[in-house]
Amino acid sequence: MFTVNLLKILCWIVGHIPLNFSLWLGRVLGRFGFYLDARHRGIVLNNLKTSFEGEKTDDELNVIARTVFENLGMDLMEFCRLPWLKEEVLKGYVECEGLENFRRMHDRGKGIIFLTGHLGNWELMAIFYALNGYPVDIVVRDLDSPAIDEFVRWVRTKAGNRIISKGRSMRELLKILFEGGIVGILLDQNVSWSEGVFVYFFNRLACTNKGTALMAMASGAPVVPTFIVREGNRHRVIIGAEVEVSNTGDRLKDQVVNTARFTKVIEDFVRKYPEQWFWVHQRWKSRPENDPNRGTEKAAAIETGCRDSV
Repeated sequence: MFTVNLLKILCWIVGHIPLNFSLWLGRVLGRFGFYLDARHRGIVLNNLKTSFEGEKTDDELNVIARTVFENLGMDLMEFCRLPWLKEEVLKGYVECEGLENFRRMHDRGKGIIFLTGHLGNWELMAIFYALNGYPVDIVVRDLDSPAIDEFVRWVRTKAGNRIISKGRSMRELLKILFEGGIVGILLDQNVSWSEGVFVYFFNRLACTNKGTALMAMASGAPVVPTFIVREGNRHRVIIGAEVEVSNTGDRLKDQVVNTARFTKVIEDFVRKYPEQWFWVHQRWKSRPENDPNRGTEKAAAIETGCRDSV
């Protein structure tokens, strides 16, 4: 409890620094991180070089990598502002593109599955929806430190959002959707073979959680892409068109086809804003050649479906 309270006090102090100075400080911290954290700098550069091979020069990739760290530094400073944000503060700070389309889909009463990823200040985007009267149930992995996990949950839920722990969420999420609620899924991180299917992300097979596809197929709720991008000291939330969900009755193939479609949406945004994605993550850590189920009929169907659907 002492650690959590201390974190809240530090959060209050950082969160009340004037915004412009706070973002400047975040950029400085990010720049230091880029030069001092050789391990994560190497991960970012390796991911970028693999993803943009033949498309960007080494100098361009180095600039992107450095900007990735700077954006993460700014995101951290802004994270400390989230518990005290009010709706009126968002005006001029966070703009939204496509909000009316989202409201029309939400009014259908079938629930909404928000498809998103670790792009821009994704934590701020969740607060934006809550402060506009659309609280989101967000699926996240529990953090290793109980104290930090409690603090982060406090920040994330202060505006009215709810947190649902990954791994025990499907039945609860379906109930939320059937009641017309909103579920937020970040679908851009590596998972284990048992949790995912292999679909292409930047021309490399990436093990991707199949739960979103299964949930969309079971609920009939529209899958709506939503992302946030930084524009100087401001942000823009972008709400895309509903993603078509394949539901032919072939459950195995449909989950791969849909997961590939969802992943392609995320890739398109990352390609457009590469300096704002979380390249620090080892997205391609799980490899299909190491899959213990490889060679079985199921694994073959998954890989074939993935190749045919992208």
